[in-house]
Amino acid sequence: MRVAYATRGGFLARRDPRAVLFWYALCGLAPWFTYDLTVLAILSVIAAGTALAARIGPLLLGVFALGIAGQCLYLLALVWFLQGDATAIHGLAVITLKLGTVSLVSMAAFVSLDPEKLSDALLALHAPAMLGFGVSYGYRMLPLLIDEFHTIVDGHRLRGPRATRHGLLGWRTARRVSLIVVESFYPLMLNTAKRTRTTVEALETKGFTTERRDDAGRRIRLAHLAFGAGDVVLLATSLAVVVAAFAVGTAWPVLG
Repeated sequence: MRVAYATRGGFLARRDPRAVLFWYALCGLAPWFTYDLTVLAILSVIAAGTALAARIGPLLLGVFALGIAGQCLYLLALVWFLQGDATAIHGLAVITLKLGTVSLVSMAAFVSLDPEKLSDALLALHAPAMLGFGVSYGYRMLPLLIDEFHTIVDGHRLRGPRATRHGLLGWRTARRVSLIVVESFYPLMLNTAKRTRTTVEALETKGFTTERRDDAGRRIRLAHLAFGAGDVVLLATSLAVVVAAFAVGTAWPVLG
């Protein structure tokens, strides 16, 4: 939710969404083609700088840092318990750097693409029309589902009596919460079906079906997209940096 709806206006948000997707494919796939720690370290530093420039929220970065730190501590403890050697630590460092780099690049890309931009980029790249519809629909329905669920749960809590005693380890409270969640399932599905019809009608009003079979409608929707010089510079610079990182790792495999 934070990634999808917390666009903060970083430098990637000002670029054409097609360029952002190409950039994401380049930087997201590059770490998987090497096991050299030098290359991965360079790519991870670049990804961290890009994430900061994309103005990712501090909550996301904090959760990411805690996740990486917890994973490293867990894996190091596992290696120590199993009496592993330096080879095992090297392998753990490789996979951690790969996952960290891809995670940072993913957050930087998708925090810069709102649902409309992402859907338009997929349509402009001639992706299947239903894929663009799925993206638009999913982005719109996810917050509605969460909001509807909270509304239903709050209604159950207001109407139902509170437990006078929590019981051992709070089992009475846990049982009540579990029953509320189960009883909320049917009204959630019913209300979601109503909202689904409203969402589909809104998309049809904007000409979604017409865009799939009419080139003129497609051109009108995508008229605001412009692949400019800044997008070319972004892709060319990113490609040059990735190639340079691989060249440095090949020439000076200090950590590899």
